[in-house]
Amino acid sequence: MYVIVLLYLYPYYIIIMKDIRAIIIALLAACTLSACHHSLPQLSSGDDEDSITASTDTSSTLNLAVDKADSDFAVDAANGNCTEVELGKLAIKNGKDKKVKNFGLMMIKEHGKANAKLMMLSKAKNLNLSSTPNADGQKMIDDLSKKTGDEFDKAYISSMIADHREDVQKFGDATNRLQDPDLKNYAIKTLPVLQKHLDAINAIHDSMGQ
Repeated sequence: MYVIVLLYLYPYYIIIMKDIRAIIIALLAACTLSACHHSLPQLSSGDDEDSITASTDTSSTLNLAVDKADSDFAVDAANGNCTEVELGKLAIKNGKDKKVKNFGLMMIKEHGKANAKLMMLSKAKNLNLSSTPNADGQKMIDDLSKKTGDEFDKAYISSMIADHREDVQKFGDATNRLQDPDLKNYAIKTLPVLQKHLDAINAIHDSMGQ
């Protein structure tokens, strides 16, 4: 009798097992789709593929080439710094007045510091800057090296006034026209230092009645 009952119920058993397997497969598929959905980045309503790329790829803005005008400014500034440092050494050695010697020491320290910053910038931007004065700067050094005492002081003060007037003008122009943001920032920060130097050498000139 039990055998007859089992045989009678067997087809229903098969149908029920198929339905259970179908339900399990459907649940597994739903879980898989849900997991994939949560693994994808969620875009806000204002985002698109282009904006995502633009926000993550900044290489094009980090390696901009320095144009010729900006490069020329850097070359000229480096030459000026080197020349001022060497002339400052001469002021300490050949100068007579203490104010002239102190001014020379300030040139060594502050133009040396300014040039160190410029050299760091030039290395990052693949600019080839000289660490020595150019031909005009060297000629000025050679001419002043032949003078001593009062004669040196007078010539040195005159050259420093002329040099720093020119530097203030150049750096003032550079703060407006430079395209490279780092070189422009260098010009902006260095300009007040150059103006301070000009004011100082003018004061020395006036105090010595020259």
